[in-house]
Amino acid sequence: MSATLAPRVVVVSRRSELDELLVRHGTRAAAGYYLRQRGRDLDEVLARHELLQAALTTVGAAVPPDWRRGHVDRDDLPRFLFGPEDIIVAVGPDGLVANVAKYLDRQPVIGVDPEPGRNAGILVRFPATAVARLLPAVAAGKAATEARTMVRAVLDDGQELVGLNEVYVGHSSHQSARYLLDITGEAGAGRERHSSSGVVIGTGTGATGWCASIARGLAGAPPLPRAGELALSWFVREAWPSPVTGAELTCGRLGATGRLELTAESDGLVAFADGLESDRLTLSWGQRIALTVAPRRLRLVVPDQRGPAAGR
Repeated sequence: MSATLAPRVVVVSRRSELDELLVRHGTRAAAGYYLRQRGRDLDEVLARHELLQAALTTVGAAVPPDWRRGHVDRDDLPRFLFGPEDIIVAVGPDGLVANVAKYLDRQPVIGVDPEPGRNAGILVRFPATAVARLLPAVAAGKAATEARTMVRAVLDDGQELVGLNEVYVGHSSHQSARYLLDITGEAGAGRERHSSSGVVIGTGTGATGWCASIARGLAGAPPLPRAGELALSWFVREAWPSPVTGAELTCGRLGATGRLELTAESDGLVAFADGLESDRLTLSWGQRIALTVAPRRLRLVVPDQRGPAAGR
């Protein structure tokens, strides 16, 4: 951290279900009526909203008074400028850490679970009450951290994006995507023309999510990478064999030097990371996109296994 500039704690959150219902229906009474019509209870939604607000209040109170602070909603992440001295506190489900990771470059991330027992806790490892103990250790560079591999997508015009879980390349409206797939730098490299529902390229973190779901239903799926392993897994979804398209080269692994390249052979293809479809790259006919292990990795703050210091 800078010797002259106080750290900035940036809290990242997303709107609660109650917030979204109020945007849509205007009042709690109207939201409650809407939920009752679908066999749900407003009290449950209120309880979850209050848990999130309580966690945000606790995190806010944990920031030292002489430190700088910021707060950004998930929807505003593409427009928010993170600084190198920032400490990120993501308060929400595991997916929120993945949402913010793509906009960072080695800043430490503390994942806070506002609803213990509801989330898997793979990326949100701490209760809000742990943040007051963690922040000084993180600022001093003494907190335990875990490096998580990311996936990088680069267009031939230089545009790029990265993802913590996975990058999806396919048609923007989920129609059949047509492209030429080319694998290089790995054993079993090859090339095949496809018409498919798109390609998913995932990391070891993504191996617990979408990639795991695809692999479970696929005979002969490659072993999924571990969270910190410099490797990726990739899957072609619903490849359609025809006289001009194949369905043989549909899954595999990429190591640190591996490269998966797609050349668009239809319009309307897009690439986005970690489910954020609004922040995407667009491929025109003949344009190429290359997917590799990203040169940077997420720094996730984790419980110190040497003692009881900052864990749950």
